[in-house]
Amino acid sequence: MSVADVHSEPSRNWLSRGDEPLLIAGPCSAESEEQLEEVAKVLSANGKVHLIRAGVWKPRTRPNSFEGLGAKALPWITRIQSEYGIPFTVEVAKAEHVEQALKAGIKHLWIGARTTVNPFSVQEIADALRGVDIPVFVKNPLNPDLQLWIGAFERLNKTGIDKLVAIHRGFNTYQDHVFRNSPNWEIPIELKTKLPDLEIIVDPSHIGGKRSLLAGVAQKAFDLGFDGLMVETHPNPDKALSDPKQQVSLHGFDAFISQLQTRREGFEDAVSINKLQRLRDLIDEVDYILLEQLAKRNQIVKEIGEYKADSGVAIFQLERWIEILKDRQQYGETGGLDEQLIRDIWKAIHNASIRLQTEIVQKHKLDA
Repeated sequence: MSVADVHSEPSRNWLSRGDEPLLIAGPCSAESEEQLEEVAKVLSANGKVHLIRAGVWKPRTRPNSFEGLGAKALPWITRIQSEYGIPFTVEVAKAEHVEQALKAGIKHLWIGARTTVNPFSVQEIADALRGVDIPVFVKNPLNPDLQLWIGAFERLNKTGIDKLVAIHRGFNTYQDHVFRNSPNWEIPIELKTKLPDLEIIVDPSHIGGKRSLLAGVAQKAFDLGFDGLMVETHPNPDKALSDPKQQVSLHGFDAFISQLQTRREGFEDAVSINKLQRLRDLIDEVDYILLEQLAKRNQIVKEIGEYKADSGVAIFQLERWIEILKDRQQYGETGGLDEQLIRDIWKAIHNASIRLQTEIVQKHKLDA
């Protein structure tokens, strides 16, 4: 099965939410029956939330962390979602979790990042869901591996699951970062490009890691045109048994959501459409010029590669690379370009030049 074969039925159909963004909220972990009932009471009255999330089984990094109450919490969820008329979704990490959740009447499941990273675990869950027509949400794997994420959708789709939604929760990084998990927005954007029918929602709680950062991440998600949010909320976040710093106060949730501005997918009036198209045409022309200039640059790089091969000179010249990077950043800054953008672009160009020159030198060795 290829990417082109993945079929996802848009979630708007089975949630009957019209043009509203998909909104999921609830505690990181189910901690007590009273906690879940309070959450359901507040969020059902809010009227904006489509699903309540509650971690029953919690795969944790460290063994002494709270790992959830397990199946003990399922009867509470069954009663509460029936009483308040709002469905719950829980995380599953193996076939046993799937079977217990379905038996309890839970009709929405999500696969967490620690599970998505393991194809054997995803396949086990997919096999347990064979023949079951329910929505499944899939978080990105811990590491920034788009193919691994796509593979999870392929495995589920192959067993007949077509109500699929991606959850972007950011990626682990060993480097110090302002966020708990690096957003790497380009990865979910590429996923949307490859699977245009797949809805993608954003988990600002796991990306931000701090309550103060969540609104900014959530707004960024809407600005980029993603389809909704999964936000962790708790009656008393500071006392939460897991991830207290990244949960929004349950009673402040309405204010949190109200401050966000959703974006239309496109323009509706003819004047705006025409103006946008003219600007896009200009972008296209600039891009073509850039590509033409890159092709000319490549021709020069080839000549340099030939010269180095004939002269026995090393391909990589550190001093020259440092000189190029410094000069291009300074030149770009005069036009108001971001220093990091220039660095990223020229690293990619330089790496491509090294590869091209390496191919030329190796060919010379073979011909010698």
